[in-house]
Amino acid sequence: MENINFVITDEIGRIDKILAERLENSRSQIQSWLKNGQVKVNGVIIKPNYKVVANNKVEVTLPEMTTLNVQPENLPLDVVYEDHDVVVVNKSQGMVVHPSAGHATGTLVNALLYHIDNLSSINGVTRPGIVHRIDKDTSGLLMIAKNDMAHQALAEQLKNHTSLRKYVALVHGNFSHNAGKIEAPIARSKEDRKKQAVVANGKSAITYFKVLERFGDYTLVELQLETGRTHQIRVHMAYIGHPIAGDPIYGLRKTLKGSGQFLHAQVLGFKHPKTGQFLSFTAPLPDVFEKILSKLRKNNINEL
Repeated sequence: MENINFVITDEIGRIDKILAERLENSRSQIQSWLKNGQVKVNGVIIKPNYKVVANNKVEVTLPEMTTLNVQPENLPLDVVYEDHDVVVVNKSQGMVVHPSAGHATGTLVNALLYHIDNLSSINGVTRPGIVHRIDKDTSGLLMIAKNDMAHQALAEQLKNHTSLRKYVALVHGNFSHNAGKIEAPIARSKEDRKKQAVVANGKSAITYFKVLERFGDYTLVELQLETGRTHQIRVHMAYIGHPIAGDPIYGLRKTLKGSGQFLHAQVLGFKHPKTGQFLSFTAPLPDVFEKILSKLRKNNINEL
């Protein structure tokens, strides 16, 4: 059995809906767990329509059949920083962060298990050390916890919006403003359960943007997260009419050639969980990203 534990913060409402958003499993799978008594709130088995409130402790017990046998794999791993408590890695575009039913191998977790001696256990055997995620086709920096103390401290910073996360994205269109703030709530799309969308009663989501370069039909922007909703940057950019180039879900069909969206988690900063020192890291843009920018700067539109 594998247990997943978390504490409710601003996610107030029906337990089945919250689990669907938090765990990204199908609604039918979650309903099955609830009916089988595999979900507890504050140590008590609850019904599917149970409404959780702030500070409720949720525990989900996954059956053996859904627990993946995650194996260490000698995969390339770009370690930017490592000490006894934390690791910062620069994830390559195309790599899934943790195993799931469709991605049992080749993930960042498989690589971490091979290269890193100790990882936190808070998120169970399929997500050891994983404090936060970025999409498969997004490259860039992630903080990894090597023990539960570090994991809790880093997760608390994410919850309190005190960590620093800046992205660089190439988006469609020419921005009319040099900088600004996007504040639009996000929830799972009612039309397509695989997508997120701006929804009136969704969770608060805030993204700051700053224009770095303009290329006529495209703009290079820096994006800073205050909150960290699923697909937040991709949803917010599409919402304001500037979808990320290459985004297969929220983007345009006619776009730049690449192996995924042109979105890179470039800057990551946080207080060290033990020393309290603020650490900041920067990762260079991937080669495919730099090559596209070079062509745009030379106005080689025919080569894009």
